[in-house]
Amino acid sequence: MIAALNGFTQQIIAANGVKMNTVTGGEGPPIVLIHGFPQTWWEWHRVMPLLAARFSVVAVDLRGAGFSECPLDGYDKATLARDVHEVMSALGHERYAVCGHDIGGMVALALAATHRDAVSHLAILDVPLPGWSEWEATAAKLWHFAFHMNRDLAERLIYGREYDYVSAFIAERIYDHNSYDPADIDIYARALALPGRTRGGMEWYRSFDADHAAALEYKRQPLDVPVLALGGDQRFGSRMVPMLEEFATNVTGGAIERCSHYVPDERPNEVASALIAFLSAH
Repeated sequence: MIAALNGFTQQIIAANGVKMNTVTGGEGPPIVLIHGFPQTWWEWHRVMPLLAARFSVVAVDLRGAGFSECPLDGYDKATLARDVHEVMSALGHERYAVCGHDIGGMVALALAATHRDAVSHLAILDVPLPGWSEWEATAAKLWHFAFHMNRDLAERLIYGREYDYVSAFIAERIYDHNSYDPADIDIYARALALPGRTRGGMEWYRSFDADHAAALEYKRQPLDVPVLALGGDQRFGSRMVPMLEEFATNVTGGAIERCSHYVPDERPNEVASALIAFLSAH
């Protein structure tokens, strides 16, 4: 699984007791990009070059994914957020913007809530968030939440079938299939097949009860940083702004047309343009 991006440098950074795979490039104010399931930092590879002319871009593999370590614990979103914050600190970024998609959006919210002095802007792409008033009702409708939470069984059923699982999983959540590079499926499947990584990805879901309780506490002190809430019009796009308004006081965004869940893959130009406008306006 070799996935390299021209103009960007890969390095391993020790953060919060975990070795974190980190990819950096560009110049300007810093922004960190956080991926979701079943992906790695590579989900941003079409967005990163578009941002690099204006920003110092950082993308990470979360604890339990890609070439980052996958310890036995620490998969709640607050701990994952601390991992990312310590990566940014190690890179010399005391204050930075954060953008997360899917599970990465949950981590981004936790990061903004637990490191308020460090996060200057928050962008979240197409994900139901723990702590949201519709969280429990929405989670009950998403079959993979319950499947991934089923300890050991999910790992056993996916083992040796990583390509089949990743390809079916992503295909179910893509609207414009012509926009998705099939070679990316192989990158993510190979990453998921690395030792411990399937378990790592499942652990992100097994922490949801703790994440929900923590996020309810975040709402007691609404975020005052600018927030961009985007999603695909075929998925959570219409719900992203009202969802984030439960957590923050300054929310803009909406739905991206002809797009489902994998927004950075399907509509990288729109995502990059929205981020540039958002970060430049505040």
